[in-house]
Formats: sequence, C-alpha cells, structure tokens
Amino acid sequence: MMNRVALALVLLAVMAAIGCAGGETGGIVHPTWVGAEVEGNTVSIPASGVESGKMLHFRVTGEGVSMAFMAYKLDEETYVRANVCPPCRSVGFSLEGGILDCDTCHTKFNAATGNGITGSCKEYPKAGVEHSVSGGKITMEMDDLVTAYQNTGSPGWP
Repeated sequence: MMNRVALALVLLAVMAAIGCAGGETGGIVHPTWVGAEVEGNTVSIPASGVESGKMLHFRVTGEGVSMAFMAYKLDEETYVRANVCPPCRSVGFSLEGGILDCDTCHTKFNAATGNGITGSCKEYPKAGVEHSVSGGKITMEMDDLVTAYQNTGSPGWP
C-alpha cells in the first residue's frame, strides 16, 4: 500500500513539472521562452518548437528597447507577432484554438489576424511580423520586428 502511495506522489510531481515547463496542456498552448540569434539586421529562432506545436516567446533589443515576440503555428501556417499588451504591460500570451489570451488581463485576440475580440486591451491588436521558415529556422528582419512592436504599442492599426 505504501509503495502505491509513493508511486502516485512521484507521478503527480512529474506531471506537475511537465505542466509547468511550457507547451500544451488541456488544449491550451502555454509559451516556452527561447533565445533569439541576431546577426546584423537578421533575427532567427528555431522552427522545431513551433513545428512541434509549441508557442515560442523571444526577446530582442532594437533601437535600445527590449521587445518581446511570439511565434506559433495555427492551421498549418506559422505566425510571428509582437508579444505585448500595452495597457496591462503583459508580455505573456497563451494560445487556445484560434485565440490568443493575454496571461495578465485575459483580453482575447484572433490568433490569425491579431485583432482584439474581447477585454480591456482589445484596442491594441497584435501586429504580425514578416518572416520566412527554412533551414530549421524562422527568420525575420530587425526593422520588421521594430515596426510590429511599435504598431502594437498604439491603439488600432496604423
């Protein structure tokens, strides 16, 4: 009996650790932070995480500002968007189906378009970033990242 209780406790601890590590649990894809590689004006992140169903978050510094971004796959298409909710100051989003959910204020955004749906920060759509996927990397230009971040920082689309 004691061995079964100990085994159950170990299994629960392992399951909790996996759930806290990022990735998909219960239909919600929680973010996994990764480092971005910057070479000149080119920024890249590994495509393998997005290809395996993870939502990746990463930071870069452009024009002296630390900026957060997200990358995810939805309906076989890869998206890269600014990862900031200016009014509530969040830099965390989860993905559930086709909806981006701000982890702080729970404003909902359309994951395919970036448009706000409901919530207090819905007037700040998540601007997309031009990117390419090849050679195991998602590659973007720093200028496009800066533009998307700035566009997300203002209400409405520019």
